Amino acid sequence: MSCWMPRCPALSMCRGLAALPIACLERAKELKTRLGILLHKPELKHGAGAAGKLQLGSRRRGGSAGLLLGKRAPLSVLWRRLPSQSCTMELRSGEPSGNVKERGKEKGKRAHRDSSREVLEWRESFDQLLKSKNGVTAFHTFLKTEFSEENLDFWLACEDFKKTRSKTKLASKANRIFEEFVQSEAPREVNIDHETREITRKNLTGATSACFNEAQAKTRTLMEKDSYPRFLKSASYQDMTKQATSRSINKRLHT
Repeated sequence: MSCWMPRCPALSMCRGLAALPIACLERAKELKTRLGILLHKPELKHGAGAAGKLQLGSRRRGGSAGLLLGKRAPLSVLWRRLPSQSCTMELRSGEPSGNVKERGKEKGKRAHRDSSREVLEWRESFDQLLKSKNGVTAFHTFLKTEFSEENLDFWLACEDFKKTRSKTKLASKANRIFEEFVQSEAPREVNIDHETREITRKNLTGATSACFNEAQAKTRTLMEKDSYPRFLKSASYQDMTKQATSRSINKRLHT
């Protein structure tokens, strides 16, 4: 008997279906399944053309986007998986990427204003200079040109020494600082008088966080009266103040 094949799914309900061979029935079911898939294809083409391409690419890369698309993932998931940085930024922050860039510019302007004010404050007092991390760096660079940076390095070492809590570390640090900066013929000997040097030596027998106080104070006074005024008159600092003043004037003109 020749196998009769239905041309559409509706004919599968005709009389005489039961009389067909099993092979024909299975063939009819297969055709019905394929026809059902074809009926869904227009929806996929019109509704998710771009998503289909992304799904194919994701499958090749072994990513999870293809699996999500196969289950008709929402567009919010698709946007997060697109390579556009601005789209990702908008979804995560909840605001347009343009606003994020503007906020970054404002932050940069505030940093410039703060640094300009900081530079101008250095000339108010030596304390203001030492309180500023950038000020200490600029002053240290200047002292190198005068070959006297050991004074500032000793002062900074003493500041760090005061923060030490362990008695064992306190004693070892005290000896190291004394040998490097204070003792006669030290590799980086600071300019202090003999009496202060001997007092500091005696303080090492029972090292405390205050054993360098007198030597540190003498060194600080020397820098404040000698090196600090020259730093304020130096070409490098004058250039920094001119730039800071110019930024301050521009700020007032644009407000």
